Amino acid sequence: MAKTITEKVLELMNKPDNIRNIGICAHIDHGKTTLSDNILAGAGMISEELAGKQLYLDFDEQEQARGITINSANVSMVHQVGDEEFLINLIDTPGHVDFGGDVTRAMRAVDGAVVVACAVEGVMPQTETVLRQALKEGVKPVLFINKVDRMIRELKLTPEKMQEQFIKIINEVNRLIDSIAPAEFKDKWKINVQEGSVAFGSAFHNWALSIPIMNKKKMTFKEIIDAYEQDTWKELIKKAPLHEAFLDMVIKHIPSPVMAQKYRIPIIWHGDLESNAGQSLVTCNKDGPMIFVVTRITIDPQAGEIAAGRLFSGKLSKGQETVLSTGQPQRIQQVSIYKGAQRIIIDNVPAGNIIGVSGLKAASSGETVSSEEVEPFEAIKHLFDPVVTKALEAKNPKDLPKLIETLNQIAKEDTTLKIEINEETGENLISGLGELHLEIWEFRIRKDKGIDIVTSEPIVVFRETVRSQAGPVEGKSPNKHNKLYVTVEPLEDSVFEAIQAGKIHEMKIKKRKPEVEETLVEAGLDKDDAKKVRDICKGNLLIDNTRGIVHIGEIIEMVMEAFEEICNSGPLAKEPTTKLKVRLMDAKLHEDAIHRGPAQVIPAMRKSIMNAMLTAGTLLYEPKQTIRIDSPVEYLGAVSKLIQSRRGQLLDTEQKGEQLVVRAKLPVADMFGFTSALRSSTAGRGAWFLVDQTFEKLPEELQNQTIMRIRKRKGLKEEIPQPDLE
Repeated sequence: MAKTITEKVLELMNKPDNIRNIGICAHIDHGKTTLSDNILAGAGMISEELAGKQLYLDFDEQEQARGITINSANVSMVHQVGDEEFLINLIDTPGHVDFGGDVTRAMRAVDGAVVVACAVEGVMPQTETVLRQALKEGVKPVLFINKVDRMIRELKLTPEKMQEQFIKIINEVNRLIDSIAPAEFKDKWKINVQEGSVAFGSAFHNWALSIPIMNKKKMTFKEIIDAYEQDTWKELIKKAPLHEAFLDMVIKHIPSPVMAQKYRIPIIWHGDLESNAGQSLVTCNKDGPMIFVVTRITIDPQAGEIAAGRLFSGKLSKGQETVLSTGQPQRIQQVSIYKGAQRIIIDNVPAGNIIGVSGLKAASSGETVSSEEVEPFEAIKHLFDPVVTKALEAKNPKDLPKLIETLNQIAKEDTTLKIEINEETGENLISGLGELHLEIWEFRIRKDKGIDIVTSEPIVVFRETVRSQAGPVEGKSPNKHNKLYVTVEPLEDSVFEAIQAGKIHEMKIKKRKPEVEETLVEAGLDKDDAKKVRDICKGNLLIDNTRGIVHIGEIIEMVMEAFEEICNSGPLAKEPTTKLKVRLMDAKLHEDAIHRGPAQVIPAMRKSIMNAMLTAGTLLYEPKQTIRIDSPVEYLGAVSKLIQSRRGQLLDTEQKGEQLVVRAKLPVADMFGFTSALRSSTAGRGAWFLVDQTFEKLPEELQNQTIMRIRKRKGLKEEIPQPDLE
C-alpha cells in the first residue's frame, strides 16, 4: 500500500495545480493531532484502528509524555475527488503558546490553514494567535469545528442552541479575518457554511459533515443527533468519514501553489518582482532559479541535519550546488518527502512542494537557499518576542565545548529562542517565549544531548527606549578622520503599532520601495521621512537625512549594521532597544576609502546613537502579558487577589453559566510560578491562556534599581551610564 502511495506522491509532485500545502492549527487540546491521525487513516497511511490513539505525528518522547504537540510534523498524502487525484502536504502544528514559533515557521511553508475550533469552547486566545500568524503570512483559512459529539452527549444542546454556537464561532473567525487579512482578501477569505469552507465533526469519533457533503449524501444534521441518542454513532464513520469532508474542503477552498504564490510572494519577499527570480517566484516556475526557504531544522540519527521547508521556484536535486543568503556555498546531499517520522529519499523535486533536504549545515530556520544569489525572503517573525531568559552552565567543565555546540544547534532549530554565548565568562543565556518553552529545551539538552546542566532562576528581558528628542550628537571614528551626526527621538505610537502588527515589515531598504513608503505614511510617518527610511529593525527606524554626501552609498551598509547592533543592545543595560527613531543628519568622511572602512564607521555610528540616547534620557520598558483566566465563578475573589498581588491589572470579567472568564494584564517579571499559584487558588480548576504581549514603561520607582540589577548580573559597571560627549 505504502509503495503505491509513494508512487502517486512522486507523480503528483510534478503537477503544481493539483498540490495543496496546508497547516492544521488551533488552541491547545482542540484536537489537531487526533484529526491529523484520522485524515492519515482515511488516506491509507495508517491503520484505522490506531487512528486517534497512535498520535502518529506526535513522535517526540516529550510530546507523548505531556500529551501535547511541541514540534510541527510534516506528511504528504493523496486524495481523490471524482477522477482527479491531489497531493496534500500537511503540517500538524503545536497549540501551546510557548511553541507558537513552530506555527509561525510552518505558515511560511503552506498556502492554507485549517483552523480547528472546539464546538464547546469556541474561539480561544491561541486560536486567535495562530489565525493572526497565518493571515500575516498571506495564508488562506478554512474552519473545522471539532468535538460536536460533546454538544450532543455532554451538554445535551437542542439543535437551535447548537446552531447558535456554530454561528457564534463562525462570526468570531470572520471578525478576525476582517480585522487582520490583507485588504484585497478580507471578503474573499471569509468562511461560509453554504460554500463549504466550514466543516463540522468529531475527530475522536472520526466523522465530519459540510453542506456539500450533506447535499451529496442526502444527509441532515438530525441524523447525527439521532445516531448519538440511539448509540449508533459508529455508523457515522462509514456514512460520513472525516477525511472525505475535510480533504474535499481543503481541495476546493485552499489554493494551489500556482494560485497562492501570485499574491503571497509580494507579502513575504521584498525583492524586485520584475526580475527573473521575482517572475519565477510569482509563477511557481519549475524551470526558473532554485529558491527554497527553510522552515524547520531537525536531526536525523542517520543523515544528520535535515532542513524542511518550501520550494518556491525551480528544481532541487541531489548533489546540487546552492548558496545561502549569507553567501555561504552549500551542497545538497539528499532530497526527501515526509511520511510523519519517516522520510522517503527522492532524486529531485519541482517548485510548489514541501520537502526535506540534507547538506545545508550552515542554514537555520527562515534561511533562503538558492541556486544563485537572490534577495532573501523576509525573516520569519513570531508575533511575540522571547521575554524569559535563563543562564545555563555545564555542570562538568569538560562538557562546555559540547554545550556551546548544542546551543548553536538549538538556535538553528528554533529561531524563537535567542541564544547568547559568552565564551570568556562561560555564561550562556537562552531566552524563550515562556517557562515551558525553556523547560522543554532544558530537558532536551539533558536527555538527547547527554549534557548535565545547571540553570539559573528565570530572568525577564526588558527593552530600552528614549524619553525625548536629542541631537545632533557627534560620533568620531577611532582614527578621528570620520564624524557622524545623529539625532534620536521616540517613534510615533501608530508607526510602532503597525510594525508590531506586521503591516510594516522589518527590512533593510537599499532602494526606494513606494509600497513600503505608502504603508509608513498611512501609519502616521511624515511623507519626507518615509522616503528616507533605510532600516526597520525590532520596532526601530533608521532615517537617512544627509544631503549631497559623496561617499554615503559606500558607508550606508555599515551605518545600518551599527544601528542594528544598538537595536540588539542599548546603552543603559545592554537590553534590546524599541520604539526608537534614529536620524543620520550629517557625515564628514575621509577622502581615502581605506580610512572609512567598517572598523571606523561602525564604532562612530554606534557611539553617536548611544550618546544621543543617553542625552535624550533613557528608560526601561518591561514585558506585560494580557491573559485570559477560566475558572468557576466562586473563585472570582481568589483570582482577583492573585492578579493584584502580582502587580496585575484586572481588565474584564464575564460570566458564562457557571464559568468565569477574566482578562488581566500582568508583568512577566511577576508571572513565574503563576500556573501553580492559580491552581492552588482555584482548587485545581483554574487555567490561563496568553492573549497578547506588549512592552510598557516600567514604573518610575523601579527604574533605577532594575537597571542596576541587570548591570550587576551582566558584569557591567554598577552605575547609571552618562553620555560621553568629548
